[in-house]
Amino acid sequence: MAPRVLVSDALSETAVQIFKDRGIEVDFQPQLGKDKDKLLEIIGDYDGLAIRSATKVTEKIIEAATNLKVIGRAGIGVDNVDIPAASRKGIIVMNTPFGNSITTAEHAIALMFAVARELPAADTSTQAGKWEKNRFMGVEITGKTLGVIGCGNIGSIVASRGVGLKMRVVAFDPFLSAERAAQLGIEKVELDELFKRADFITLHTPMTDKTRGIVNAAAIAKMKDGVRIINCARGGLVVEADLAAALKSGKVAGAGVDVFETEPAKESVLFGLPGVVCTPHLGASTTEAQENVALQVAEQMADYLIRGAVSNAINMPSITAEEAPILTPFVKLSECLGAFVGQVTEEPIKSVEIVYDGTVAGMNTKALTSAALAGLMKSQVADVNMVSAPVMAKERGIQVTESRRDQSGVFETYIKLQIKTEKQTRDVAGTVFSDGKPRFIQIKGINLDAEIGRYMVYTTNNDAPGIIGLLGTTFGNAGVNIANFQLGRNRPGGDAIALLYVDSPVPDEVLEAVRAHKAIASAKPLTFDVAEVTA
Repeated sequence: MAPRVLVSDALSETAVQIFKDRGIEVDFQPQLGKDKDKLLEIIGDYDGLAIRSATKVTEKIIEAATNLKVIGRAGIGVDNVDIPAASRKGIIVMNTPFGNSITTAEHAIALMFAVARELPAADTSTQAGKWEKNRFMGVEITGKTLGVIGCGNIGSIVASRGVGLKMRVVAFDPFLSAERAAQLGIEKVELDELFKRADFITLHTPMTDKTRGIVNAAAIAKMKDGVRIINCARGGLVVEADLAAALKSGKVAGAGVDVFETEPAKESVLFGLPGVVCTPHLGASTTEAQENVALQVAEQMADYLIRGAVSNAINMPSITAEEAPILTPFVKLSECLGAFVGQVTEEPIKSVEIVYDGTVAGMNTKALTSAALAGLMKSQVADVNMVSAPVMAKERGIQVTESRRDQSGVFETYIKLQIKTEKQTRDVAGTVFSDGKPRFIQIKGINLDAEIGRYMVYTTNNDAPGIIGLLGTTFGNAGVNIANFQLGRNRPGGDAIALLYVDSPVPDEVLEAVRAHKAIASAKPLTFDVAEVTA
């Protein structure tokens, strides 16, 4: 029986034809996504669901999707899909992460021109017969400083366009290396320096806990008078009330806004303010981009439904059906190793070296390396996956090397990940035991045997009496329960580490209290997706 795919949003006829040509039965209902009750009624009949942004794939929809195997999102954003619910149901969620990059970058540049020359207001005035030539005194872009916050796939395109426009380009991105910045012809700076120097600021960073509200009143106060701000990334990156106040005061001369804190934005504190150009989330809205992502998602879904091949999956590594039973536990291990290092490293990473020792060296190490890079970057790039992680690493100038070798230690097989920054080297190693669960077996060259929990705290210190008591007392007084712990040291009185398993995230003030003790060198909170680790 041929697989059945429901297309509930507006995909092109060419994309629909791809399904048909591959022997897949297609039900093309481009308005169905707006009717959640009808979608709930019929979703159980389909193996695949192809969507854009209008269809909201909620947990309720997923529970009713008794036969659904794959959801394909034509575009990068998957905010309209309940990914945890899909994962629990065994449904693969795919997106098309790179089809909109040029289009979004060009929209940011277009908004920058529109804001600089007040084009929408000038157009409205002229068409009203006013001919207010002296009213609209814009500014040149040439020679100005463009500040790019987030220099990944889209941000780097904007940066290169800025260089082409004869602008001085400065960029802030934790993963941008000095070498990659030099290659782009731009200058890597810290965020406060960018705020201080930029005439135009454009945002191209994903929404994470660290980037939410990154442009707020305090940030704006650090900016030049008359700065102009462009946001084609995510609405929550900018505190709209703070931006509105700065526009009214004249601190900010103009803003180009394509994304809003609440969408659709039927009203906003930014509407009607002088110098503001607003568009309804048009970053990906070009004929070429819409066609590209539609064709790409159709190909990906067809490949999976017909051949079992997985690509650009948000919640599953890209591995073949034959490899999956053996490889999957090591994919989880690789991601955990990367996630550990990513969460304890704050400096830009220059290189990543991964050693595959023993039986794992004969596996599909490309998938394992991709998983490690995805874990490494996830603390900074929320929507990174195994497919996009190697591209993002390359864009940021991170050198990635692999080495394979025969069994060289007491373990039959293990993976070791080492990263280098400008100032330090970090390494962690792990293996998979017969229970299929990944474990850390070495950190900083110190041996230990540590399972992975959802919430953990990693501390380093000089080996001295009283550390365990200090940690227990500090956490206990704060009401944080330590469920278990693992300790290790390289020698008596030397370097020591601890991994603490806690029942909930540890408040910042508790970690600060731990770090304040002279015996503790560092204390870092760790979070792992236990569902992914133990599945």
